[in-house]
Amino acid sequence: MGVLFQILATVLLCFSCMNMGLIYTWPSSTILLFKSENTTLHRPMEGVETALFGSLPAIGSLIIHPVAGIALDKFGRKRTALLTSLVFVMSWSIIAVSNKVEAILVAAFLSGFGYAIFMEVTIYISEIAQDSIRGVLTSCPNQFSGFGILISYFLGGSLGYYAMVYTCLSLTVIGVLMIAVLKESPITLMGEGRDEEAANSLAFYRSSNRTSKEIVTELNNIRRTLKSNSEEAYSLTQVGVDEGGPELEPSKIFCWQHFKTTPSTRRQFSLVMVLHTVFVCQGLPIVQVYAEPMFTEAVGDTLSPNLCSIILGLVVLLAGMISAYLTDVVGRRPLELSSSIVTGICCLVLGTQIVTECLPKWTVPLLIYVFATSHTLGTGTVPFVVSAEVFLPEVKSILMMIATEWSWICNFCFLFLFDILVQSAGLAPMFYFFSFVCFVSSVYFFYFLPETKGLPVYAIQALFMKEEELKMKH
Repeated sequence: MGVLFQILATVLLCFSCMNMGLIYTWPSSTILLFKSENTTLHRPMEGVETALFGSLPAIGSLIIHPVAGIALDKFGRKRTALLTSLVFVMSWSIIAVSNKVEAILVAAFLSGFGYAIFMEVTIYISEIAQDSIRGVLTSCPNQFSGFGILISYFLGGSLGYYAMVYTCLSLTVIGVLMIAVLKESPITLMGEGRDEEAANSLAFYRSSNRTSKEIVTELNNIRRTLKSNSEEAYSLTQVGVDEGGPELEPSKIFCWQHFKTTPSTRRQFSLVMVLHTVFVCQGLPIVQVYAEPMFTEAVGDTLSPNLCSIILGLVVLLAGMISAYLTDVVGRRPLELSSSIVTGICCLVLGTQIVTECLPKWTVPLLIYVFATSHTLGTGTVPFVVSAEVFLPEVKSILMMIATEWSWICNFCFLFLFDILVQSAGLAPMFYFFSFVCFVSSVYFFYFLPETKGLPVYAIQALFMKEEELKMKH
């Protein structure tokens, strides 16, 4: 019963990630309309405005993630997620009431503030899920985002402009209400010294009595982890005092001092940064945003670009669901390695086919679907699972925020440049670049990505320690 309750809580949280997917790929179904003479706006969008329309959300995301990282620790997981989900309501409201190009660009920029929901919900779920199903549940934000992308493609092809806008606005309101019924993370509550509320929260998510052995044991494990972190923070403040510096509050200096003095945390952070970089640079996020124009470029009038986009969304969703299951069955490392290699081969073949046209045109969308499947099975899921589980609770929010911030920097650069590069050089060089990234990253992961399946956070720390550091710790 406890597992079912955690799954239900995850679904309620991830509904807002679905709303993120809706607005993330909205440009795919509207960009050609906005550029045309029959646009629903007060005038057609011009070249730079079109590039900004697809990339402005990434700028908004860059600005908000540092704020979200601080807010998660200051206001808690639930309240921060609630405020962030309201951003989508505001964005769709602006789109609904105005047909000005400038207003649409402002709404696109503002929607990027809502993208922080992905990081917030991933952290939230990692703190309410038990170890045995943590991998499956922390991969759910990615899958719901993929579901939102599929719905966006479908609505874009089947509904009128304003019908889609009001449908999406209604869904965002429902997302806010779903988060409102949940309880705060037990780790957050215990970190604030609210032990009674933490026990009630954990009992709520385990669907068990707060005095049961399971709840007491898990509370003790949380207390043990937080106590270990607090003792380390205190020792770090004492170093400053011994050296003649002023005594500082541990909470104010712990994250930075812990990062400077703990090699294992720096190794975790380096790995997570590479994972997030590779997620973008292997190409699928860019392909999703520009799916319909890209299919128009690749297949012309041979196939319906909108139908190709809908199938792409469905493929990503199904692959994501399979990947969510495999993360706790096969493990994170095998998925990431095999995904990078297969995706690299697929991109290489795809680029060659676009250049030579030695096969029928329908093979291009087929190869794109294989590319999307292999990417989603590993690189599209594993980075978010690993980044949610490797960091200690007291540094998780800040370090995940920085990694996510970097991911959106990469996202903005690629989204802004993609349309320009395709117009000047064509699609093939882009897929050759994606292939190069895939092969290089597979070598890196072979040497530096450990297996974290089913391990509690304190056991994961040992995987990133060298032998001499383990000996010193014991």
